Amino acid sequence: MRQYPFVIAAIAVVGISAPLAVQARPAVLAARTAIDAAVAAPSRTPANRARDSYRHPAETLAFFGIKPGDKIVELFPSGGWYTEVLAPFVNAGNGSLIVAGPAGKADAAIATKLATNLPVYGKVTRARFPSTATEPGIVANSVDAVLTFRNIHNLTMSKEDISASAFRQMFAMLKPGGVLGIEEHRLPENMDSTREKTSGYLKVSTVKALAAKAGFQFAGSSEVNANPRDTHDYPKGVWTLPPNYAEGDADRARYAAIGESDRMTLKFVKPRK
Repeated sequence: MRQYPFVIAAIAVVGISAPLAVQARPAVLAARTAIDAAVAAPSRTPANRARDSYRHPAETLAFFGIKPGDKIVELFPSGGWYTEVLAPFVNAGNGSLIVAGPAGKADAAIATKLATNLPVYGKVTRARFPSTATEPGIVANSVDAVLTFRNIHNLTMSKEDISASAFRQMFAMLKPGGVLGIEEHRLPENMDSTREKTSGYLKVSTVKALAAKAGFQFAGSSEVNANPRDTHDYPKGVWTLPPNYAEGDADRARYAAIGESDRMTLKFVKPRK
């Protein structure tokens, strides 16, 4: 039988006792099998599949501990890179997926994508996030997991820094015991914090502080998306690296050799009490 070391790590993080860990293992392995099947789904586009070696979707989702029957919210789905994995995942287990973001071009793009393959995306619903007085968002205490990938910097870099409000909304929509999974470009703790406003990178301490202020408990971290080749110091920020290549052809080979950004992968939980 294939072994998954992350299972033991996850058990250690949340403090599960040994007998319970043995009982939980079949469910964890079943979830990983469902994740692997979703990553291998034929409906995924070749261009997105080609980035798996940088984005590690199976390992990332397994670390977050999602289950096929979960009601999952994906915040800021953009072009739908992770939507291509999450939709077949929840379909296989009678779960559900909500993609949520602000109005605009990105919202229109994900709406178009969802309409292109109804057998896969027909049950995916859309919602507004962050919500407003005129555009209500997701019902409170209604979802099992909230996931967002490389998006928290967009909240902190916004003109009015809406990060605190957004984290409160994430907390509200989750059921007690629900999971918030975050993948984000990582700025080393010893680098100038002012870079967080322009570079697309954030410090782990910044994200943890935002989550704690909203009421979340930190449940663990993973280095699955770490990249030690990333120097974090590019004039055009994280967008210098692939897949954006903000410098165009200038030093393209060097940036290609670095690969995609160094990223934190953090798990938080909404307390049950």
